Amino acid sequence: MRHRVAGRRLGRTSEHRLALRRNLAQSLIEHETISTTIEKAKEIKPFVEKLITLAKKGKLEHRRRAIALLGNRGIVDIEDGKSTKKGTVVGKLFSELGPRYLERPGGYTRIIRLSLRRLGDNGELVLLQLLGQDEPIKKERKAATKRGKGKKLAAPAKARKTAKAASASDAQARAESTEAEATKSPEGAEDKQ
Repeated sequence: MRHRVAGRRLGRTSEHRLALRRNLAQSLIEHETISTTIEKAKEIKPFVEKLITLAKKGKLEHRRRAIALLGNRGIVDIEDGKSTKKGTVVGKLFSELGPRYLERPGGYTRIIRLSLRRLGDNGELVLLQLLGQDEPIKKERKAATKRGKGKKLAAPAKARKTAKAASASDAQARAESTEAEATKSPEGAEDKQ
């Protein structure tokens, strides 16, 4: 039994898993969206997010760490039948992706499930994407603690007390105004008689 053993085997040896993880991460950084199976996407997502966090720091030691983890494959683009080198994966990671996500505190990737299934083994396919710059940052939910709940209950109690005080002062003002009207009305009635 393999209780509490982290990670997926993916039907591969450890060297093959390492190569698969590096290749998928390099492809994701190069193309910013890849199609793969759900298991591979869930396995690669934390690895890529840690690399992007390294790129946000941007120092030489972080660049060397990223090269050690990822490798430094060249990005080759084919134009007019000729292949031209556009840079390296680590170069793109540190020059484009790191600055893009400086304000985002994590969550740089997303997994979108596709309705398609892979022919052959009927594996569930997904899109693994890097978020764009225009993606909104979700607001943090404040976890309610026992103290926080007490404070939240205390605040409405204060509001109730102030509301009662306000209604009491309004009632007192109304009573004074009706008393003033009552004192004026008998005098006015005596003048009329």
